[in-house]
Amino acid sequence: MAKYFDVHPENPQRRTISNVADSIRSGALVAYPTDSCYALGCQLGNRDGLSRIRSIRNLDDRHHFTLVCQDFAQLGQFVHVDNDVFRAIKAATPGSYTFILPATKEVPRQLLHPKKKTVGVRIPDHVVAQALLADLGEPLLSSTLLLPDEDEPLTQGWEIKERLDHAVDAVVDSGDCGTEPTTVIDFSSGEAEVVRRGAGDTARFE
Repeated sequence: MAKYFDVHPENPQRRTISNVADSIRSGALVAYPTDSCYALGCQLGNRDGLSRIRSIRNLDDRHHFTLVCQDFAQLGQFVHVDNDVFRAIKAATPGSYTFILPATKEVPRQLLHPKKKTVGVRIPDHVVAQALLADLGEPLLSSTLLLPDEDEPLTQGWEIKERLDHAVDAVVDSGDCGTEPTTVIDFSSGEAEVVRRGAGDTARFE
């Protein structure tokens, strides 16, 4: 049965956030809010968590997982970013964008796209997500909480708890955070390619 954490959306309780972070360090898979719908998240090296995300979402090995980072310093440890791309990403973050970039050796092999050796990264503009990342001190391995054969992600914490009670270890509820996933921009070739149009404005990348 999943633990349920009720977190204030603007002033997240420090002790509650620390309890969630401790759960993640202990191997938990959590559903948590971002600035563009809920996500499933676990610690970077958590193979069981990764496998469970694949199972919940019915994903194949070509799916791009996302490293949700607190800031640019953290993001830069996990992907290669040249100056032009850096400026473009910097202008759009934090925000509702996922960027696909060549991965560094810090990224576990099982997270990489098998052919491109790329990974998704993002910096969310969400108080609760940022508080959790600050306490963890490392990125969250994440994927949008979109269930197979459903058109929209789950957006209510109570519903996530009800439907995924035995599939996840914890649900962090800080209220509705929308149904639109991130806009995905692929920079792996050095040029911006809009892969998915979502919550972030694509005009600056076209």
